[in-house]
Amino acid sequence: MKFYVVAGEKSGDKQAALLMQELQNLNPHLSFAGLGGSRMHALEPDAIEDWAEQAAVIGVVEVLRHARFFLRRLKEMEERIAKDQPDALLLIDYPGFNQRLAQRVRKRCPNLKIVWFIAPMVWAWHKSRIPKLAATLDLMLCTFPFERPLFEKAGLRTRFVGHPLADEISATRRDNVREEKLIGLFPGSRMREVERHFPIFLQVVARLRTLHPEWKIETSASSPKLLQKMQSMAARSGVPEADINIRTGNYHSLMDRAQAALVTSGTATLEAALHNLPFALVYKVAWGTYLLGRLLLTIRFIGMVNILADSAVTQELIQSDFNVANCIAELERLMRPEEREKTLRAMHNAVSCLAQRGGAAAVAAREIMQLFPCPHPQD
Repeated sequence: MKFYVVAGEKSGDKQAALLMQELQNLNPHLSFAGLGGSRMHALEPDAIEDWAEQAAVIGVVEVLRHARFFLRRLKEMEERIAKDQPDALLLIDYPGFNQRLAQRVRKRCPNLKIVWFIAPMVWAWHKSRIPKLAATLDLMLCTFPFERPLFEKAGLRTRFVGHPLADEISATRRDNVREEKLIGLFPGSRMREVERHFPIFLQVVARLRTLHPEWKIETSASSPKLLQKMQSMAARSGVPEADINIRTGNYHSLMDRAQAALVTSGTATLEAALHNLPFALVYKVAWGTYLLGRLLLTIRFIGMVNILADSAVTQELIQSDFNVANCIAELERLMRPEEREKTLRAMHNAVSCLAQRGGAAAVAAREIMQLFPCPHPQD
């Protein structure tokens, strides 16, 4: 058997590689081809191209600027699949590219099994795409339980397999290392996020020096380049190095050690909850982007913990609500033992469903192999 696999970013590359390994555990004779990153390429160096760096384009303007590149890759992959006629096409996250590829391949290869692992967040922005996905795919593998009925209602075979982050963090999380009165600040992993969020964080730090001089403040920079940027911003704002510990390589460690945190909206908020770290979600974008987002969003919350709980487990400080006074008020609340415990219980209840026995990749692999009539060797 031969499967084509397409992932577009480092996170997708990692999950695709884990899925490929689990599939080969079920069928050692299975081979792979496609597009991915360094981890996928290492498993099939002759058949999988490492394009993750080129594919990691974020934002409407950037995507339009690289439109020719993506259209060329779409056509190339469509032709390769049509020529090779593999048994299945596995799409890993990366919705903009993968949905278009799935539609093209379905027309060319009507008998091919097409599977999507890590469902696109169409439930937040584009519910109208769900019927199109149902008409194209053979199987949707969801990482959040509330996604399954949305796709099944459209007639798409769907399974909830658990979330890969729950597997990863449960394997590496350290317990009993919380540092008393340590505050964690997570401004985001991209330059634009840091430029928008870190100045307010620095104002919070300056104010806390007066209000709570006993608190320690630590933040995480996702790269040496961002470390230099954040150090420069702190120096210009007049915040001494002694008042904020800016480091790289401390991301998950800080989530294990801090007692409370301010966390930029995105995957980091789910990670914080899985690390049992009480936090307030913060986010700020250009006002035009914000207003457009409010028009398009069809959900009450933007934080995944709150979406899972369908209630305000963590405070969402967005746009003008993301200010020094609100940030300090939330940190003070989360540092109070009774409020901290209340938040921890609610977070645990929200995310406890994400860990599935055997791990998301293993569950996903079993579901994929059930699409084929011939039993795999371990049946």
